[in-house]
Amino acid sequence: MRAIIKPLLATIVSGTLIAAIAPGAVANEDWQTSKWGDDDTIGAANYLSADRILEATRLVTEGKAYSLGVELNRDFPAYGTRFFDITVMEPRAGGQAIGPTKLTSTDDVLHTWLGIGSQIDGFGHIGIDHKHYNGLAAEDIVAVDGLKKLGTEGIPPIVTRGVLLDMTKHFGQDMLTEGQGFNREEIRAAAEAQGVKIQEGDVVLFHTGWLSLVGEDNERFGKAQPGLGVDGAEYLADQGVVAIGADNWGLEVIPFEEGTGVFEVHQTLLAKNGVYILENMNTAELAKDNVHEFMFVLGQPKVKGAVQMMVNPIAIK
Repeated sequence: MRAIIKPLLATIVSGTLIAAIAPGAVANEDWQTSKWGDDDTIGAANYLSADRILEATRLVTEGKAYSLGVELNRDFPAYGTRFFDITVMEPRAGGQAIGPTKLTSTDDVLHTWLGIGSQIDGFGHIGIDHKHYNGLAAEDIVAVDGLKKLGTEGIPPIVTRGVLLDMTKHFGQDMLTEGQGFNREEIRAAAEAQGVKIQEGDVVLFHTGWLSLVGEDNERFGKAQPGLGVDGAEYLADQGVVAIGADNWGLEVIPFEEGTGVFEVHQTLLAKNGVYILENMNTAELAKDNVHEFMFVLGQPKVKGAVQMMVNPIAIK
């Protein structure tokens, strides 16, 4: 599996990103107390409700389901040293048929990182100076055998209204380019032009076309990306969205915006606001069909203490 980190580091060194890692990029301390209380661990998922589920079902008018997950294999580009490897075997009786009905079987072993391919980032993934969502200190929650708090197993089923903003349509491009960011002004304009209004409890997805590079130019895919800026992340968090995703490997624009920190969009969403991040979302078919609102369904594998998790969300129209 080809790594993303080497070309990304080259981008950081060759650009203006070194200044972004200076101390003090995030100064606001108010984020350490959740508005849902001292014991809250699910953040913006508190906006989910039975009423929102029922409202989302009313968006199903065609009976068409869209798989938002990518197909994973060992060649899918992954961040850093992450990898994916599957081994299939015939463990019983050395592969021989057994019993009167000649039973044969196969099993599989998966050796992988969980933050790979289409994934959801939990609140234990990114912090600010070793503090995570709701002010939880890394020393209190991080353990080698799994997070003591904020593990992805605690994320409730996410069933709500989904919104797709096609940024290729907004910018008039087949695919956005490296370092091309979008913030509240572009988000508002795209939503208005595409006939949707972002509401509390929504999951918002962006289509940039960047995922089309996978298998065609993995090096370019992993070196940088178009994506969400810090101001846009703050705007969406203020709207009360539950999760934000895109068809790229890290959601936010890279090279990072001038004057911002390293992965500050991640810090803004995960640590400060308790908004989940969805990466490598396969939005191409939704964009092709001009679908901008739909029922969104996500139920992640419940691996206790996981930081991130591979997912295959479903959009239903």
